[in-house]
Amino acid sequence: MDSFLSISNQELQVIWLTVKVALVSTVVTLPIALFISYALARKEFKGKVFVESLISIPLVAPPVVTGYILLLLFGTNGVIGKYLSDWFGIKMAFNFVALVMASTIVSLPLSIRTMKTSFELVDPNLEYASMTLGASKRSTFFRVTLPLALPGVISGLVLSFARCLGEFGATITFAGNIIGKTQTISLMIYSNMQIPGNEWRVTRLVVISVLISLIAVVVSEIYNKKKKYLAK
Repeated sequence: MDSFLSISNQELQVIWLTVKVALVSTVVTLPIALFISYALARKEFKGKVFVESLISIPLVAPPVVTGYILLLLFGTNGVIGKYLSDWFGIKMAFNFVALVMASTIVSLPLSIRTMKTSFELVDPNLEYASMTLGASKRSTFFRVTLPLALPGVISGLVLSFARCLGEFGATITFAGNIIGKTQTISLMIYSNMQIPGNEWRVTRLVVISVLISLIAVVVSEIYNKKKKYLAK
């Protein structure tokens, strides 16, 4: 039992890095997912099906493929990354930025799909009534549409956060598995699975990862139930 409960400083650093990446990625995801999901829910345009399919690619493609595409685009010798490195000295791969980018790209479709469904359930007549009374589109969105869709928005963000916690394929390809720099819980679990005798560490990290995700989901459910209770 002692060996199971004894968390090393290295593990604590990895856990904190993983949570930090998930939080930053979720914050980055929020405005992007809100804009795209609302546009898809309310706007009709040519190529909409193609856009929706393109957004969903990270959900169906192997995460390693997503990471490789990011590497081709933003790596030191990538299509975009080369110019960022040469002109501005900005390196996007194999660092904290790469962790956030990989997690954001992989988790973004989950947020968009959940938020889109939530926006579609909001009665457009309420929005029209708000604008008829003189409110602008922006004011209507923040005072009418968003509050009504908020439970779905929160659920989407929780799914995104939980997905970031478990991200592996795109991360190891684009950010690497650098101890003390880009090694997250998933990568540490993978590394320790290759070492005989580290079963306790692997089990401990798995339990911690599940608990963090569970806490996020429970908080989301409590919020949604509270929101429904206040709405009655």
